[in-house]
Amino acid sequence: MHTTTEQIADAIELTSKLLELHNENPFKIKSLANAAYTISKSNIDLQQTLPQDLERIEGIGKSIAQKISELIETGSTKELSQLLEKTPQGVVELLGIKGLGPKKVRQLWHELGIDSPLNLLYACNENRLIALKGFGQKTQQSILQNTEFKLSNKGRLHYAYAEKIGDKIITELKQKASLVCYTGAMHRKCEIIEQIEIIISDDAKNINDYNNGNYSIPIKITQVPKESFYYHLVITSSSPEHLAAFTFTKITERNFDSEIAVYENISTQYCEPELREGLFEIERIKKNQLPQLITQKDLRGCLHNHSTYSDGLNTIEEMAMACKNLGLEYFGIADHSQTAVYANGLKPEQIIQQHYEIELLNKKIAPFKIFKGIESDVLNNGDLDYPDEILKTFDFVVASIHQNFKMDEYKATERLIKAIENPYTSILGHLTGRLLLDRMGYPVNHKKIIDACAANGVSIELNAHPYRLDMDWRHLPYCIEKGVLISINPDAHHVSSITDMRYGVNVARKGLLTSANCLNAMSLVQFENFLKTKK
Repeated sequence: MHTTTEQIADAIELTSKLLELHNENPFKIKSLANAAYTISKSNIDLQQTLPQDLERIEGIGKSIAQKISELIETGSTKELSQLLEKTPQGVVELLGIKGLGPKKVRQLWHELGIDSPLNLLYACNENRLIALKGFGQKTQQSILQNTEFKLSNKGRLHYAYAEKIGDKIITELKQKASLVCYTGAMHRKCEIIEQIEIIISDDAKNINDYNNGNYSIPIKITQVPKESFYYHLVITSSSPEHLAAFTFTKITERNFDSEIAVYENISTQYCEPELREGLFEIERIKKNQLPQLITQKDLRGCLHNHSTYSDGLNTIEEMAMACKNLGLEYFGIADHSQTAVYANGLKPEQIIQQHYEIELLNKKIAPFKIFKGIESDVLNNGDLDYPDEILKTFDFVVASIHQNFKMDEYKATERLIKAIENPYTSILGHLTGRLLLDRMGYPVNHKKIIDACAANGVSIELNAHPYRLDMDWRHLPYCIEKGVLISINPDAHHVSSITDMRYGVNVARKGLLTSANCLNAMSLVQFENFLKTKK
């Protein structure tokens, strides 16, 4: 059994929530919640970590290390199993709805008898929640929206999770057939996946086992003649709108040796799989104006990363060396700022200490360079949470909202624009604060924000964490039109998270991004000049 780090973090967090739901020991609850948070921030492979090494991770300890070992061995723990046995499945699902902590779920369950998301939806529509202590009309409306959002996303998965399952299947199928490839939404590298679609040549045998529901996501395998594999790959990986815009159906000879050859046959510019959405690629193809899309090899630096100074699991040196070993030229640290108390945000005296350490490291690892950055919280009024005399000591500033997401579009947009207009803001971080499949982003006027970034020389982050991918790639063409640079940032809290930049590249390609439009595709010298110009 292979239990992933993500699954372990989820299991420990669920244990914490269930203990609180059943009104158990608050100290134990907090300990488990903190451990789950620490683990979730890392991509460390706990399967390969020795128990004694687990105990050395801050916030883990012997007791939680034992739970991790039990999860690795069995996929669950005795304690979690017992808690699940005495909790209705629907109540467990309620714990996954934003805005509903264990205490509120306990109220709904015991006082109103609500034991599933559907029951909750009905109760909200019948205006029943406002009778409960601590609930009101606004709270009920927010819970209604979050419940509808949760139910609408049931059965959907993040691309990164689907890829972990799909890559194993692809590897196995390559032993059976000469041609195997993802198709459908997987081939287009969509951020959310409903099923893993694979196309395979007809020289494969015994592949029915993959379609029989043994996986946590539906698997659809399409077998096609070997000689027409690439024709079928293009057809099955394109949206209906993309197919309708061109003359693929008129192709009679289907013996192609590549996807490129399929497009050549209809005298059409080749369209990369990521772009086959039937959106803004169509007119560009007809005018032969598709650009050379950005690739992971184009990235020269890695910005927006966290270290042990705030809530990261590795030192600045470890994070920087991981980037250097990947062939990058520079690294930007952007630990949390002082308002983010929950993430050990940096006080002014810690900033002085960190900057001194960076200066020493830069002498040690030159010509590779570490840049002094900060992820500064955007306060409710749009100010950054340090005074100018501190902000000016950084090489770059990522301005991000982490608190008070309950804003209407006007408030959110004005708050962000004020942060953008701060002369020390370099990059606007995770634009809407969304968590895919988990939390809706706050509503913003993208056009106004992009215009403000263009006017103030501020880049916009494409947060590459596969659960964020924020800003949404559908707004990238307007950024390109306005000359706003995009920074593909991993928001890494552990050395292994740095490679999450590839998920950002995937969706950046969907938005027509080129290396010329990407901030961290600049060389070290170019990036240094950019920062000087910004200052």
